[in-house]
Amino acid sequence: MSGWVKIVGLGPGADSMITPEVTAALAEATDVVGYVPYVNRVAPREGLTRHGSDNREEIRRAEAALDMACEGKRVAVVSSGDPGVFAMAAAVFEALEAGKPAWRALDIQVLPGISAMLAASARAGAPLGHDFCCINLSDNLKPWALIEKRLRLAAIADFAMAFYNPRSTSRPIGFERTLDVLREECEPERVIIFARAVSTPEESIRVVTLGDATPEMADMRTLVIVGSSLTRVIERAAAPLVYTPRSVA
Repeated sequence: MSGWVKIVGLGPGADSMITPEVTAALAEATDVVGYVPYVNRVAPREGLTRHGSDNREEIRRAEAALDMACEGKRVAVVSSGDPGVFAMAAAVFEALEAGKPAWRALDIQVLPGISAMLAASARAGAPLGHDFCCINLSDNLKPWALIEKRLRLAAIADFAMAFYNPRSTSRPIGFERTLDVLREECEPERVIIFARAVSTPEESIRVVTLGDATPEMADMRTLVIVGSSLTRVIERAAAPLVYTPRSVA
């Protein structure tokens, strides 16, 4: 079977943050499948067909990619950031496990990308320099009660935390509730970083305390990092640097 599926990460936004491995896969692909804005990041060329679809069609998108690979096509399934972090890799494997037996014989690879949390952390300094966790605040695929439980336990365990999908027009209340949970479990001086559109011309990095944070500081293009109790801010003439020490007394 000559077709293949490569599930690739396009990084947080800048072309310079796409890995050479992903660039090579895209150059070999006959078809690109993904959410419309991500597919549009792949330049059109002769011999390449781009298949954009809605953000909530992950399983159908994955099934279509697997079917095309069975036809001998070389299919790149694209995600922003890293495909294994709240993205298409898991969706492809969900489809694979429940789908056609022939799909399991395909050459399927996951090619990593630079995730938004790592890009945001690097821009701010090293806030994820010690133990941390990553939580998707969207309740589209899981109940809010589970999100709240994980938030509360992560705060009690004193992890630094990276939040994906903090706030959208369809979910305006979730991040407000997130801040309420954090304020119940953490001191008001806890450091929070709002990293918006990292590596794009619209990039902004804002460092505040939990006491000063407001829901309006985040949107769907924002990656939020909450420090642990040990996270420090180094003030200087340029933008402050935020880091979490590597050791605990």
